[in-house]
Amino acid sequence: MEEKAANLLYFMIKDHPYADGCKRIAASLFLEFLNKNNFLYKDGTKRISDGAMVAITLMIAESNPSEKDIMVNLVMNLLTI
Repeated sequence: MEEKAANLLYFMIKDHPYADGCKRIAASLFLEFLNKNNFLYKDGTKRISDGAMVAITLMIAESNPSEKDIMVNLVMNLLTI
């Protein structure tokens, strides 16, 4: 689950499938994917806070494509906390 969600977020941001709003759409789809798969909350608390979501989204957007594996692993690790 973590790997699928992390790759969804990464590729939605980096591939720019929309003319505008890719980061916002990617973050929304990421959260919706987690929610639909009953993975967004752990013990009644969001796995990733809103502030962390913003930071991760911007970090992925600014990252070098050669750092893809690092970014995906980072998101996966944050989901398992």
